[in-house]
Amino acid sequence: MKIVYLCLGSNLGDRAEHLRLAREHIAAPDLRIVRASSIYETAPRELEDQPWFLNQAIECETELFPRQLLSRLKKIERAMGRKKRARNGPREIDLDILLYADSVVKTPELEIPHPRMMERRFVLEPLAEIAPEKKHPTTRRTIKEMLGKVGEQAVKRI
Repeated sequence: MKIVYLCLGSNLGDRAEHLRLAREHIAAPDLRIVRASSIYETAPRELEDQPWFLNQAIECETELFPRQLLSRLKKIERAMGRKKRARNGPREIDLDILLYADSVVKTPELEIPHPRMMERRFVLEPLAEIAPEKKHPTTRRTIKEMLGKVGEQAVKRI
């Protein structure tokens, strides 16, 4: 079993319910949720003219390989009604793989560790709550250290 960290986000509809349903869909014999952070309300980034997000980080144990995990998460997003919209735009649910054990994966469809996680307070705040000492596999900095260096973004723990 590998330890993986995922980030969940939603800024359309009943955001808290979307996160709850996503956790329910994720939980399976081959993808077990070990712990979940609090939920954080966060200001949008990049495309700022959209509703605020609710975000959460979860730690899971899985037998799935990275591409299988990505496929599972994309299937869950589609089942929950996610539609193609503007990049970084509004969405019912967004499920991202942040870290997969200490693996580094770089393919056209998947990059692990998540390539922008170090710049995103909305990822690092919830992740630091559940795994502050986890080290990034390439920089070897802890999540807590990365959080201390990330730029400002409005993030409020709910």
